Amino acid sequence: MASPTHGASSAHHPVQGHGATTTVPLPPDSRGPHSRRLGRVAVVATFGGLLFGYDTGVINGALEPMETYFGLTAFTEGLVTSILLLGAALGAALGGRLSDRQGRRKNILLLAGLFFAGAVGCVLSPNLTVLVVARFVLGLAVGGASVTVPVYLAEISPSERRGGLVTRNEVMIVTGQFAAFVVNAIIGNVWGENENVWRYMLAVAALPAVALFFGMLRMPESPRWLVSQGRDAEALDVLRQVRSPERAQAELAEVHALAEEEKEAHVGGWSDLGTEWVRRVLFIAIGLAVFQQLTGINSIMYYGTQLLQEVGFSANGALIANTANGAFSLAGVLVGLRLINRVDRRTMLLVGFTGTTVAHLLVGIFSTVLPPGLLRGYVILALVVAFVFVMQGTIGPLVWLMLAEIFPLKLRGFGLGVAVFLLWVTNFLVGLSFPQLVAGVGISSTFFIFAALGVAALVFIKTSVPETRGRSLEELEEQFRRDYS
Repeated sequence: MASPTHGASSAHHPVQGHGATTTVPLPPDSRGPHSRRLGRVAVVATFGGLLFGYDTGVINGALEPMETYFGLTAFTEGLVTSILLLGAALGAALGGRLSDRQGRRKNILLLAGLFFAGAVGCVLSPNLTVLVVARFVLGLAVGGASVTVPVYLAEISPSERRGGLVTRNEVMIVTGQFAAFVVNAIIGNVWGENENVWRYMLAVAALPAVALFFGMLRMPESPRWLVSQGRDAEALDVLRQVRSPERAQAELAEVHALAEEEKEAHVGGWSDLGTEWVRRVLFIAIGLAVFQQLTGINSIMYYGTQLLQEVGFSANGALIANTANGAFSLAGVLVGLRLINRVDRRTMLLVGFTGTTVAHLLVGIFSTVLPPGLLRGYVILALVVAFVFVMQGTIGPLVWLMLAEIFPLKLRGFGLGVAVFLLWVTNFLVGLSFPQLVAGVGISSTFFIFAALGVAALVFIKTSVPETRGRSLEELEEQFRRDYS
């Protein structure tokens, strides 16, 4: 667990004085039993991120035996994979509203139940229709977790540790995908001849769902949500569980201020699109969200094993080699999190999209010029691993951060909702079309298409995306008003 910041200067709470709002230092959050309690809360809640990662990644190894079992075509293969993403788009749209209505903790309990029901439904699927429905249910849980777990962690963490605890969820998502690849490799090599091997791979997802449900039964509700419901005494009780005694009472005022800010962040809507600069901000956010998915990163996360078989690996060899994608994905995220506050956003985006575009071009070229065999397989594996590392170290975490930074407070809830919904829809469309593209035009042409989209992304960033690092929301809003009003 990362040690907390002990200096008081980095944490303040608002007080009213002489007609203006000022801030005074909060007491330092010194270590004690409450630190261990907060650590347990973070571990349990991030099981939601682990499930997110596992359920999106497990299809990578399970798909090939599913093809044999169900007789999948290129279209139904894409449907089985991507229907989860359509469910996630809906789950993300509904998840925030549900957690606002019934509380973060109750919503995570509901999501744990959906994760379990979806996993069991997949495992017991007697036919393709049931499998597709069960995968859609899993998608609802994945989308709900993508918006609820980070909010819960942010609202229960002290300000000094908020960034570290919230980014833990991102790490757990990628860890879940890596775990799925490893589990697939082990199960595939041990029981690969069994026609039901895909059921064993999917069954593992039920275990963290059970842990999440029973773990959350012992976790507290978000203090900010309790304050928003007028339940200050309960909010103070929660703060006393996860803060030092002297800090808890003082921080209640900060929680009140954050609750008011949250209300302000949800007052904007479609009517605001009548203003040109608001349309411009939304256009930039949507562009970032869509181009992140058009890198094809999730095609590798979902179809990496099939891709490696196409370029020369055996079925069991592809399962093992694919674990490299998970390992370098995790390594990339960890590197990206260290760089993200040290390098300008536009620079990181331009470097990231340049790297992924070059990787796509090289995959297309080498899959054309090299003859089928292990040499071709290892070259493509190295290029795909490099692509995954660059993507997850730059574009992946950075787009999520910029989506949170770019909107003025009034439009944050509305703007994020639209951009994230379209991100999931793009993810769905890419996941659905990838196997059909490979079947129709081949691996080389598919990656040349991704490269062309990467060039378009570079032009978009160079011409349209502002620098947000080190600039307040008010400064960004003023620039947009000045440039587009």
